[in-house]
Amino acid sequence: MKKKKVAIIGAGFSGLSAACYLAKWGHEVTVYEKHNSVGGRARSYSEDGFLFDMGPSWYWMPDVFEKFFGDFGKKVSDYYNLVRLDPGYRVFFKDDGIDVPASLEELYVLFEKHEPGSSSNLKTFLSEAEYKYQVGINRFVYKPGINISELLDAELVKGIFRLDVFKSMSKHVRKLFKNEKLIQLLEFPVLFLGALPQNTPALYSLMNYADLVLGTWYPMGGMQKISEGMYKLALELGVKFETESDVTKINVDQKLAKSISFNSKNTTEFEAVISSADYHFTEQKLLDEAYRNYSESYWKSRKMAPSCLIYYIGLKEKIPNLLHHNLFFDANFENHSNQIYANPQWPKNPLFYICCPSKTDYSVAPPEHENLFILIPIAPDLKDNQEIRDHYFKIVVDRIKFKTGTDITSSMVYFKSYAPSNFIQDYNAFKGNAYGLANTLLQTAHLKPAIKNKKVKNLFYTGQLTVPGPGVPPSIISGKLVADQVLNYFKN
Repeated sequence: MKKKKVAIIGAGFSGLSAACYLAKWGHEVTVYEKHNSVGGRARSYSEDGFLFDMGPSWYWMPDVFEKFFGDFGKKVSDYYNLVRLDPGYRVFFKDDGIDVPASLEELYVLFEKHEPGSSSNLKTFLSEAEYKYQVGINRFVYKPGINISELLDAELVKGIFRLDVFKSMSKHVRKLFKNEKLIQLLEFPVLFLGALPQNTPALYSLMNYADLVLGTWYPMGGMQKISEGMYKLALELGVKFETESDVTKINVDQKLAKSISFNSKNTTEFEAVISSADYHFTEQKLLDEAYRNYSESYWKSRKMAPSCLIYYIGLKEKIPNLLHHNLFFDANFENHSNQIYANPQWPKNPLFYICCPSKTDYSVAPPEHENLFILIPIAPDLKDNQEIRDHYFKIVVDRIKFKTGTDITSSMVYFKSYAPSNFIQDYNAFKGNAYGLANTLLQTAHLKPAIKNKKVKNLFYTGQLTVPGPGVPPSIISGKLVADQVLNYFKN
């Protein structure tokens, strides 16, 4: 096949993934990135000796990363050093806490301690979750959502009831477990999918398999090592990068995307354009109305996954009683969930998460210092200001002090907050979203925003607002899916 020129807007995981595949197949790929570094929402930044991952901090589904690099004859270890965390994380409840071990045998003991007889139910639960993971990931997630006929895959049809698509996560968990702490432990991974557990298909117990069986990992040097590795691979494959290049227009002529405009310039012509930028922004700001897949009213009707309020903090001393990952479930789980999904508002007493990577990785903070990343999940489309940010920081400071005995304000040497308005400013994020569209049944597969533009033959979309959905592994998969579609277009 003759070499074709492809422009990719955005150097997040999906854009980097698409660039690598298309370059591998012999095409000339140029990636245009608004910021001065790659990674998108997974960028990092350094300040006062601290290295902060700005976005994703959980490394689950290691098989997806291995498959990606394996497609190029490489291994994850060629680009970064991966370690498994044990315990994987700590959950703080109101009266005590749970450390989630890496060992399944230790996990069974933990469940028995909190609910006698529950270990056998956990084995059943995880066996079912493994089936959902293997079938769901390999036969469902790696599909482009072009046509409903994709769902007629023989393995999917045969296992439709085993996949629990029509049962809620809440019913599925509560049928097997009665202890509220264990229930919250199993329900928490779906908190970021975009619906309450009672409205989330039990199919997503596959996330529990990813969590409890495949494990929680960490790339030494931070999550930015993933995008850094993908960037190095892309360069090895001949991909060109134009950073600090803010794309302002996709220029269409005769139903073909001919070029893009950036920094007040027009590029040379391309045979295909992929947008890894926010889908809504791409359609509403970079395309003339006549060429958009969806109207503004369509977007307003979408159900969104959460946004978040984040604090990046540097401490001049070590903080006790925290692990690398820590979940503060010391407030009412149901109330906070309802204030994200059922009745969107700033939460009254939120759950929150602390990542303390300096417990594992001494490179992310100066000696005897601590690196904290604190995240509060919140409803999308909330307006934030400094007063709100200060209010919630005081809440988390007080609860950290209660659980660890440490007032972090007394040793704080670096502080920065990040909220929905920053997501809009930095990523043009629709409604200030952090996690994309909700994974509801009516926003799954071909019911998500389409990977192909219906009016512009050579314009395609990738990332968390299209298939397969939000998260680091799905974004990497999304890049492959869109690259496959571009290749098919070139062949035809």
